[in-house]
Amino acid sequence: MHRIGYLAALAAFAGVAVSDPARAETRGVVELFTSQGCSSCPPADKLMGELIRDPSLVAFSLPVDYWDSLGWKDTLADPRNAERQRAYALLRGDRGVYTPQMVVNGTAHVVGSDKAAIERALASSRDGLPLPVKLAVNGGKLSVDLPAGTGAGEVWVYAVAKDVPVAVARGENRGRTITYHNVARSWRKLGDWNGKAAQFNVAVNDLAQSGADTAAVIVQGGTAARPGAMLGAATRSQR
Repeated sequence: MHRIGYLAALAAFAGVAVSDPARAETRGVVELFTSQGCSSCPPADKLMGELIRDPSLVAFSLPVDYWDSLGWKDTLADPRNAERQRAYALLRGDRGVYTPQMVVNGTAHVVGSDKAAIERALASSRDGLPLPVKLAVNGGKLSVDLPAGTGAGEVWVYAVAKDVPVAVARGENRGRTITYHNVARSWRKLGDWNGKAAQFNVAVNDLAQSGADTAAVIVQGGTAARPGAMLGAATRSQR
């Protein structure tokens, strides 16, 4: 496991309650923070390939750039991914920024290759996340429909590439070809959900870049700078 530390101010998660008669089919969101320059990461990357086949999960990889100095510049990394990882740690009040790290439902973090720990973290969501998220592609647009409920959150869409093989020429994984699964190639905020039924739309062409073929939508309490618990999520092919 690769870890970096930084001064983290103590902060508590703001509780977000959502109640709705209908339960979502998605039981959890798992985010893998990984790096091509991390020798501990390939087992977690392989496990991600298994997790994406679970229809009850929304799972995606967020490659980070803070190991680029080890001899290999990660070809999939986005600086915002590391910022998101640090924001999670800040809210938890720990120094839990490392690779491979799996963040589960926005609140728990475990070593990304530890399948048993991931399942334990998901155990509290066996009945699904509280907010159903319905996705549809029509007329060149991806539509996101959310029902009325109690609570509030931000709505984000991730453009995801299902399978991305990378031949690593230098660094800790030199000579290996590693396949990364459900890689977030871009992500943007669609708007805010305030407890009222709402629809959000985005052009499919805006998401189809860098090999992205799937859209993952999450509704999450808090803000990008102070991310909270996952409220709902869904995935959909862009075709």
